Amino acid sequence: MNRIMLTALTLALSMTTGAAQTPQPDNLRVNHLANPLGVDDAAPRLEWCAEGMEQSAYEITVGTDSAAVAAGKGSAWQSGRVASGQRMAVYGGEKLRPTTVYFWRVSVTDGKGKTSNSDVARFETGLMGRWHGAWISDGHDKNHRAAPYFRKTFYATKSIKSARAYISAGGLFVLSVNGQRVGDHFLDPVYTRYDRRCSYVTFDITPLLHSGRNALGVVLGNGWYNHQALAVWDFDRAPWRNRPTFCMDVVVTYTDGTTQTVATDLSWRTSGGPLIYNNIYTGEHYDFNLVQQGWDTPQFDDSKWQGVRFRSAPAQLVWSQQMEPIRLTETHSPVKMTRLNDTTYVYDFGRNMAGVTSVRVKGDKGTRLRISHGERLHADGTLDQSNIDVYYRGDKQTEPFQTDILTLSGGDDSFCAEFSYKGFRYVQVNSDRPIQLDENSLTAHFTHSDVAIAGSIASSNPLLDKTVEAARMAYISNLMGYPTDCPQREKNGWTGDGHLAIETSLYNYDAITIYEKWLADHRDEQQPNGVLPDIIPTDGWGYGTDNGLDWTSTIAIIPWNLYLFYGDIRPLADCYDNMKRYVDYVDSNSPEHLSAWGRGDWVPVKTRSNKELTSSIYFFADATILSKAAALLGHEADHKHYAQLAADIRDAINAKFLNRETATYASGSQTEMSLALMWKVVPDDMVARVAARLAENVRANDWHLDVGVHGAKAILNALSENGYADDAYRIAVQDTYPSWGWWIVNGATTLLENWDLKATRDISDNHIMFGEIGAWPYKGLGGIFPDEQQPGFKHINLRPNFVKGLKHFEAHHTSPYGDIASMWVRKGKKVIYTVTVPSNTTATLTIPNAAADQATVELEAGTHSFEIKDNGKYKTVKL
Repeated sequence: MNRIMLTALTLALSMTTGAAQTPQPDNLRVNHLANPLGVDDAAPRLEWCAEGMEQSAYEITVGTDSAAVAAGKGSAWQSGRVASGQRMAVYGGEKLRPTTVYFWRVSVTDGKGKTSNSDVARFETGLMGRWHGAWISDGHDKNHRAAPYFRKTFYATKSIKSARAYISAGGLFVLSVNGQRVGDHFLDPVYTRYDRRCSYVTFDITPLLHSGRNALGVVLGNGWYNHQALAVWDFDRAPWRNRPTFCMDVVVTYTDGTTQTVATDLSWRTSGGPLIYNNIYTGEHYDFNLVQQGWDTPQFDDSKWQGVRFRSAPAQLVWSQQMEPIRLTETHSPVKMTRLNDTTYVYDFGRNMAGVTSVRVKGDKGTRLRISHGERLHADGTLDQSNIDVYYRGDKQTEPFQTDILTLSGGDDSFCAEFSYKGFRYVQVNSDRPIQLDENSLTAHFTHSDVAIAGSIASSNPLLDKTVEAARMAYISNLMGYPTDCPQREKNGWTGDGHLAIETSLYNYDAITIYEKWLADHRDEQQPNGVLPDIIPTDGWGYGTDNGLDWTSTIAIIPWNLYLFYGDIRPLADCYDNMKRYVDYVDSNSPEHLSAWGRGDWVPVKTRSNKELTSSIYFFADATILSKAAALLGHEADHKHYAQLAADIRDAINAKFLNRETATYASGSQTEMSLALMWKVVPDDMVARVAARLAENVRANDWHLDVGVHGAKAILNALSENGYADDAYRIAVQDTYPSWGWWIVNGATTLLENWDLKATRDISDNHIMFGEIGAWPYKGLGGIFPDEQQPGFKHINLRPNFVKGLKHFEAHHTSPYGDIASMWVRKGKKVIYTVTVPSNTTATLTIPNAAADQATVELEAGTHSFEIKDNGKYKTVKL
């Protein structure tokens, strides 16, 4: 095969006074975070980007003196010159000390021997298990409704250099210092399996302290730790359930080098307050008449407050929360307000979202407001919660679903929930007395784990763009410290939804820190025999008969995808033993190498697929990933064993389900055919025929879907990767039932849970399980694929498809090495294709329809453009 090596076209660099600025390494991160606090990792990963320069070697300097590090002298670690183009290294210096600031830089040498230094970055270690504080609570039992408030005053006797607060909780906390809320995080700490792992969060509180008397304030919410409301998931019976508790160390460092630690102990004081009820599932009740002004300031008189009580720690492991936090990321005003009468107002925010609302209101003292959130309206314009409250079993009068209840003070009152969130587009406000509200009285705040955007697509088809945006919004609405299925009815970490949406996540968002945390939850939840529940974290629900391969394959699929997208092997290493136990368990119960363990192709349009086939395909996928992980980690015997197991599973699937005469699997459903193709179960000599039969099925259905969740993940990829990209595209932009586009033309702004708009069950309007439509355009149209031989997009496989009916398309993805762009414009019978390959990477471009000996082009870093005819003939175009 002829391969053409093209000389890179150098990207234009910014110019000053006629000369190019010297590029330098940037975007320095530690464990995928910028300048993190609270690092408890003994061997953190150090990462950087070197766009604009060709890296041939690097050298890392780490120390506690920033000036020395800037000069290239590291007291903690000097890596020495490492000849490599990689942009990640594992810290290998002296043992890191707790609560210590470390500075670091990277020096990169290019191919001509020129060295460029990064700016100095920093990371700060956490407590590393050395706590002074005790766990305390207010002494009430777990059924007490009112939230506990805590306070403590202390004196800072010297000039303050820095101060840190390290705080963990069973439940949720809001921390304040001298009357000011600390940080902008929401729903801290993130939900974990509380009897096995608690998280702590580190805050820089230096600006909030002063010499003299200071006050610390903490309010605790129930979160998932003390789930009081009743629902079918049984969280009210969680084995860890208890009254919220917390532990905190505040470490003040003075300019003379001395330190003072203020820790939780029996000197703290506690009281009730205006937050008289809170539940992450239902909402919050707040009585403005119970507000104690200045309760978290030094001047407040707490003589009527009570003492605290010691509590045992919820779990032995208190783990530093090293991940992007949940935040209120966007503020939205209503697009419409309807006054139904003088006690009822309905607000439409124009889009479905996860979040909270803030209200500003003035009414007669004692007036009660109910602020209810939902996704739909009744015909009379009132709020309809019937599609999302179906699994709630609590008292809908005293603790209504997705509803905040406020008791007004008679003055100017304002409220925003701190310990709950909702899924909604519409909000209805009811009052028990007449009240005046307007468009400015209510504001919505979009809420999610605040991960950076890592990709975008744009095309000449507005429906495609809107559908991808709906997938993105459904995904990010369901990222709350772990991936969930929906932000209203359940808020559960369904494993199936998690792995089905993993590529939608990673093409669109820089979400690795969330998944590393969720994989730790997997390890906490795994039974000794290898079995996992199908919701994680869980109180014990989900270890039933269907928590099988097509759902809980997250333990293999997610770390493998993190490896592909980031080139980071640690998630695979951390989960390796867990993958082995999981695959071994399935193997021990599958003597014929086939398994029907799973939930099947959930919520299909009409055709039900063979569950033994779909589950066995995931068994094959897991064994394949495990064999590859074993090879990467140096476990050669395991590699051979699991590679053979994968081959045996593949043979068993094909022996039982493949009809070679008809080139179909099982009944020939779209799901059965596409899943076998996407996971490469189909024998090589049958791929073309099976793909053709799948295309025939799709065309016979007039390019409509007949799949459930697994088919929705596989079908577009199976078609576009096997010569039928035009058919995949027609499915993706179909606008009649059943299709993704059918939802969009009917007003959806997020993805739905059911193809049928008139379905009576499985009818959430913000669900991610059909979310592959948010990833496929990057692959099927833009052709951007990671290469498992050089992961993290060190080498990029480019396989674009210039589909009929689309005039132009562009995809951008921010890889660890920089921005990848793949874009094309159709001009008559030819296409102008332009691609940007980041510095320190290479790419292999596969030209559609080209002759076999001209099909691939090797690309160096830079921007390249081609004129490509429909017959695959091409020529380079000068930029």
